[in-house]
Amino acid sequence: MIPLRIKVEANADQPFVVRLRSFETAVCEQRTEQLNPFDAALERVGPEGADYVGEGGPIRILGIDPSKVDGDVLLVNPRRGTADRLIRSSSQHNTFLVTERCDQICLMCSQPPKKHHVDLFPHFQTAALLAPEGATIGVSGGEPTLSKAQLFRFLQSVLEARPDLSFHVLTNGQHFEEADRDAMGHIERGRVVWGIPLYSRDAGVHDEIVGKAGAHARLLENLALMCRLGAQVELRTVLMRPNADGLFGLARFIASTLPFIRTWAVMQMENIGYGRMNWNTLFYDSSEGFDVVGRSIDLVRSRGIDAWLYNFPLCTVPEGYRHLAPATISDWKRAYREECDGCSLKARCGGFFEWHPANHGYSNLGAIQ
Repeated sequence: MIPLRIKVEANADQPFVVRLRSFETAVCEQRTEQLNPFDAALERVGPEGADYVGEGGPIRILGIDPSKVDGDVLLVNPRRGTADRLIRSSSQHNTFLVTERCDQICLMCSQPPKKHHVDLFPHFQTAALLAPEGATIGVSGGEPTLSKAQLFRFLQSVLEARPDLSFHVLTNGQHFEEADRDAMGHIERGRVVWGIPLYSRDAGVHDEIVGKAGAHARLLENLALMCRLGAQVELRTVLMRPNADGLFGLARFIASTLPFIRTWAVMQMENIGYGRMNWNTLFYDSSEGFDVVGRSIDLVRSRGIDAWLYNFPLCTVPEGYRHLAPATISDWKRAYREECDGCSLKARCGGFFEWHPANHGYSNLGAIQ
């Protein structure tokens, strides 16, 4: 698994953001323009680590090849001796975890909520401004809109400064209000996609899954608001036993009532956090019961709405639907199993989450020849 947190040594008192540059990259940029004040150039590599020097002072990276972090943007915590790789320059899967607080307790949550919160939006803004050209940056939690004012200011500021960037924000959709119209109006709509979950047409099923009474009604109100604001919405439905039988009913509801959404993503579960605790009661074997998934996807797409399968290994999907199952599992947590050896589609398959159990739950799994 690709490490997102690495060991560092830095002579500083407070956390700071820095972008690492190899000697070759630094020399190249110096020929055309000044290095960014947040850049640190590689000075030497020795057995004790890789030493970088920049305006913010020296920093030593430990335990990782400097070529693996060239161009990466780090949030360094000198007191802990660690750094989080907020932006990996070679990856398309960069996400800012802006909070671990949440007002829902979803049965399959992969990031169980915590009560504490440290506002790191200033650091996230600096990191975003240092991102590679044309990057799409994810924003996740917890629930990002619990810090709604900070989130809106962050998005507006970065998008104004970097016209080439875009964002994908995951939110439970519970906290939008008509009063947000002005703030959201200053955020360029075409460069932010809001990933919002809807698990069932049945309010009782949805509310039970998210652990919050009234969540379904509130969500539908806010989806209507997002429509009026012209926001781009990616509707997300994690496929589980409690909602599988109702998936086609949800598809009909989406097609008739929510035609403004940009995308509907039907997603397989992740075996971590609450998802691991509830795996045996929640996991739905789509390799055996794909029919309801296929019919639902077909209906929505027939009405002109894009629909996709996220986190589905290709061998668990009938051939006619594999083009709708892109490699969506982030590279840092993607893995393949022994059954994948020799598969002709492995190069374009998203594989499994690193922590997918040995008893994987799929009855039909194996290399495609």
